[in-house]
Amino acid sequence: MDGLRKLENVQKIIQMMESHGIVSSSSNTHNASSLRFLADVVLLLVSQCCELDIGAKCQLIIDHVPKFSHAFLEEALQCASEQGVFYRSDDRVMHSVEQMVNTRPLDCGDKIIPDPSKMGSKDMSMIGLDAMQRANSTLEDFCRSYFMFHKMDPHQPQSMFRYLPILSFTESYIYQLDNLNEKLLQPSVGKDRSSYREYSVEESWELTYVRMMTNDPFRPLCILLQQHGLLTDRVREEFSSGIEYWSLERKLCHALGSKQEISVEDVMKAIHLKSFDYRVLNLLLYQLRDEKVNDMHMEFLTISEFLVEISDDLFDYEDDVLENSFNILRMFNGIYGASAAPTMLAKVITEAEEKYDSLLKALDPELSLKYQKRCEEATKEGGKTSGPSLGTWSIPSVIEDEELYRSDVLNSKPSQNTRQQSSPTSQKPLKWQLKQRKSA
Repeated sequence: MDGLRKLENVQKIIQMMESHGIVSSSSNTHNASSLRFLADVVLLLVSQCCELDIGAKCQLIIDHVPKFSHAFLEEALQCASEQGVFYRSDDRVMHSVEQMVNTRPLDCGDKIIPDPSKMGSKDMSMIGLDAMQRANSTLEDFCRSYFMFHKMDPHQPQSMFRYLPILSFTESYIYQLDNLNEKLLQPSVGKDRSSYREYSVEESWELTYVRMMTNDPFRPLCILLQQHGLLTDRVREEFSSGIEYWSLERKLCHALGSKQEISVEDVMKAIHLKSFDYRVLNLLLYQLRDEKVNDMHMEFLTISEFLVEISDDLFDYEDDVLENSFNILRMFNGIYGASAAPTMLAKVITEAEEKYDSLLKALDPELSLKYQKRCEEATKEGGKTSGPSLGTWSIPSVIEDEELYRSDVLNSKPSQNTRQQSSPTSQKPLKWQLKQRKSA
């Protein structure tokens, strides 16, 4: 099994070299042995070795390989042959890089192994503990609300843990990028936060990752998913949706803070794109289970996600004003004004509810009942103990002067810095779970 896995890794590296134009599948320049050798070299370069990153390894090769004479290599061959590292086949010397990597002990001594998040490979997908912690609430909600669409029981540990590594890593990676994007949105007088080039942080690895976001931020994750046979065109499309959402968020929040005109089309597009991570997880679960995507279920869940995002925005409204985050009520206030914004938002909600009800009726009756039960459970967990089982709409008072509000909150005493009480200017039964997708 290990041998097959090693050969699979070699084949993937060869395919990557072809896709990046390093070697050509149509050229006769490289035979099978040459391709295998190049793949082995790549595997050696990306394998961990003490504190050396890929850049350091490449520099070592550039500095020292030209000094390797034929006589030196013949002597090295003789020495290595005695140790059983090399073997001859058809009078040619074959070298198993995997054997060296997997069997040779790393002589790290007392040196400290570096934090993986500080290694220099731009194509290495890495996540931090903070991102994993923030992703937890989304993962729990996803298991409890979406597993039923795959005929899975979220209360069975084997159902969760079988697919949890990929799902958890993916969601944590997305949260890590979202964390960086949030830092660009922090209110700052006289600074344009719509561009990464104007984001000022200390020269650190954090800055490297911020810059990475402007140049295909999902590339490392795509490479990882592709290696596991999980990257589909639809997953790629959702990653593109995520990049577009973050871009729209920066654009809209900057425009709002600068008193510039905001497009309602951009706002509606952003709120529809916002739940891209749930769709990524759902598509990955189809791939992990080797099942065809159920488009009807995806359509239903998409409208449900849209309504949940609005309910989250209403719940998080004051916090989003303080943090200058995208929030549909903030945007509608900028477009329609404080008095008309709640009415226009209620219209959007009503239209979405009608579509939601229609799609809910199209579901299998048993699945429909399970989902509605899950909605009721989530509503209770959100603190709703009386009134309709699915809760009611509650649109908070619109903050007309956001800059003054931030100033008042920041200058107030800690005991006064609390969430404003919501005033229910619109009351309607919710048709979905009141989930909080933003983990503190």
